[in-house]
Amino acid sequence: MPLPHDLCARVQNAFRARLRHIAVPHTTQNLAILSILLRTGFLSNLTRGTITSPSPADFHGVGEPQRRIWAELKYRDDRPVLSNMSLVSMPSRRVFMNAGEIRGICSGRRAQMIKPLGLGEIAVVKTRSKEHEWLEAREALMLGLDGEVVCRAR
Repeated sequence: MPLPHDLCARVQNAFRARLRHIAVPHTTQNLAILSILLRTGFLSNLTRGTITSPSPADFHGVGEPQRRIWAELKYRDDRPVLSNMSLVSMPSRRVFMNAGEIRGICSGRRAQMIKPLGLGEIAVVKTRSKEHEWLEAREALMLGLDGEVVCRAR
């Protein structure tokens, strides 16, 4: 499984460079994290495509290495909506939280040396549930699921 640090760096750098679209490798993890960013309002649109263009028709005609997810970045008053995207759980230090600890970071308290979420900030949680594998921290809290806090965005 690819590491999420590549996706975090690509998205953050694209916003800093004021790009309109970004293409990332098509993986389940990247699609899930980008879908959460889309649901929470950090992105405008997601499309499957190839290396050259965001064309869903061409997506199935190419091999796996050429498949990409195209994300349309969102700006408000010529300023990027997403200002920072960083890893919480790293390969050298995995951060697993139960529902009580997730409630803590969502309500303004520290948990396991992780700063609480601020206004407009989200955390992506990978749960053990097959039905709800990738969730935003507040969604995981509502469902009472625990898991690995992968990254955060604001």
